[in-house]
Amino acid sequence: MDGSSKEEAEDSTFTNIPLADDTDQSSRILYPRPGSLLPKMMNADMDDLSARVDAVKEENLKLKSENQVLGQYIENLMSASSVFQTTDTKSKRK
Repeated sequence: MDGSSKEEAEDSTFTNIPLADDTDQSSRILYPRPGSLLPKMMNADMDDLSARVDAVKEENLKLKSENQVLGQYIENLMSASSVFQTTDTKSKRK
């Protein structure tokens, strides 16, 4: 009986599941309790998600900046090209 109180004090986050014909306590299988791991897993997931959100925000800002530069470049090319120049067709017809 003295050994069982010792085992209870070891770690309360594990559930003891004895094997079917096991009377010897030394060969028990210990499985983590899902309830005790859930908060740890959720915190780790939240940390990962937070890091991912930060990375996506940074990438978004970078892409917006690149798009702005490319848009200005295209606008400059279009204004310099005679193909894209607007012509006043009404004044030519008169």
